[in-house]
Amino acid sequence: MLVHFRLTVPADLTTAVRDLLLAHSATTNVTVQEGAVLRPEGDLVESDVAREEAGSVLTALRDLGLAERGGIVLTTPTGTPFTEARRLERAAPGHPDDAVIWESVEAQAHGGAVPTLSFYIFLVIAVALAGIAVVTDSAVLVVGAMVVGPEFSAIAAACAGIVLGRWSLVLRSLRLLVLSFGFAILVVTILALVAHATGLLATADVTRPRPNTGFIWHPDAWSFIVALLAGAAGALALAIERASTMVGVFISVTTVPAAGNLALGLAVWEKTEILGSLAQLAANIGGMLLSGTLLLLLVRSSWPWLVDLSEQIFRTGQRGAR
Repeated sequence: MLVHFRLTVPADLTTAVRDLLLAHSATTNVTVQEGAVLRPEGDLVESDVAREEAGSVLTALRDLGLAERGGIVLTTPTGTPFTEARRLERAAPGHPDDAVIWESVEAQAHGGAVPTLSFYIFLVIAVALAGIAVVTDSAVLVVGAMVVGPEFSAIAAACAGIVLGRWSLVLRSLRLLVLSFGFAILVVTILALVAHATGLLATADVTRPRPNTGFIWHPDAWSFIVALLAGAAGALALAIERASTMVGVFISVTTVPAAGNLALGLAVWEKTEILGSLAQLAANIGGMLLSGTLLLLLVRSSWPWLVDLSEQIFRTGQRGAR
């Protein structure tokens, strides 16, 4: 797998950028179009880089000052069916699927900490779905609510911020979590109060035995263990850009369902439900923050060594199989 670099370069930096790319062993298809860029004025330089080495090339470009004076755009091609691409992939250490580009991780983290209108709306809808799941005792709706909930992006952003030392990012992420959950719970509580006043919701709907959804406000050791595993999986998926894995993270933890149950507990003022839901919410968020941070610390400190070790083991196994 290659990463395509599209660089907007001031004319006085073009020679240095071109020489850097030509000297690097993990680059190919290096092209220079002088004067092609109109705003800001400069040259267009492009190159394809083995994903495993994209981080080192990006760091070198930043050291030249290109990030401040020009432009750097990275894209991933849908396919690279040519011989040189396969040669670069074989020559680069590790496997492309294990490559971590920390600049990309940080960019995703910053995006996950932005308090957008859509984030709030998705969370309100998710918590409302979770509330309906409680009333109807529907496990299917619980899963639906967990998939709709966008909260893991803010949790992952906080983990990345801690590991990268971006404390303003950590504060923004935690603030987004607190404010968005507070807002969503408030909205669903008000809706539940209206439903209770009109007879659509009865206290018994919340307090009765619920074999399919009672687990969402009964935190135990397994709840915390699941949160730890989900947080680690989500952090690794963020680091190696494996978006499909995120779905498994969403439907593993009962963060949003606990918030929905909390809103209903507040509406009917059932203290047991309130306290249990708060405990579940804290266990899930705390567990994901802890394991996500530890996993990213491991990747930050030891990932290249672990990738090299796994590659050696794989090659040894291949030779033994022959």
